[in-house]
Amino acid sequence: MSVVWALLLALQLSLPQLFDQALTASQEGRFGDALPLWDLVLERSPADAAAWSNRGNVRLALGDGEGAIADQTRAMELAPEEADPHLNRGTAEEALQRWSEASADYRWILERDPEDASALYNLANVEGSQQHWSEARRLFEQASLVRPGFAMARSSAALAAYQLGDRAEAEAELRRLIRRYPLFADARAALTALLWSRGAGGEAESNWAAASGLDPRYRQREWLLAIRRWPPAPTQDLMDFLALVSR
Repeated sequence: MSVVWALLLALQLSLPQLFDQALTASQEGRFGDALPLWDLVLERSPADAAAWSNRGNVRLALGDGEGAIADQTRAMELAPEEADPHLNRGTAEEALQRWSEASADYRWILERDPEDASALYNLANVEGSQQHWSEARRLFEQASLVRPGFAMARSSAALAAYQLGDRAEAEAELRRLIRRYPLFADARAALTALLWSRGAGGEAESNWAAASGLDPRYRQREWLLAIRRWPPAPTQDLMDFLALVSR
């Protein structure tokens, strides 16, 4: 079905049905389909804060960071006590490397709810992006405490410890994670780097075989640093491991 026909059919839907279709397209990752649907929702209901925020998320997914920030700001104006637009705007600001602005949005949430795990985790990433690894570690650990089972926060805390030179604690935590989540690629890749750095090549290769099969992105330095936001020391150790393995 063409986009034109899809939009013509959408115009025949009630507003709740249209909202549900837009939300479904967003959740399924069909962002090109979702954007015009959110446009239609907002034409009919321009005071719907949730629609503005959802459209902002779609615009960010399509690479329009400025548009995302504008939509989230409008959502805040319409629903000034809601946390989600601040969290979502912070994510867009991070994408544009506007660290102080992203930090302000996450801290706005944490002033009202100090146990918001998502805001804690995102703020930790902002601190790490500015090479403030001690503060990043503290925030990652706090996020993992307030949300049991937050494996990525625990792995990130271990990576921050690794960067800070506390490699024994980092290794112990990564091993605990792998025992609890055997298919967790991040912990496997981090342990690969750490083991390689201390000369345990055989075990490093064993963990890498699992990590690389689970998620091939861990081969990419730029992805690790810019998207996953690993610290520089474990990133370099993993790249050194891969350089030798590929020879």
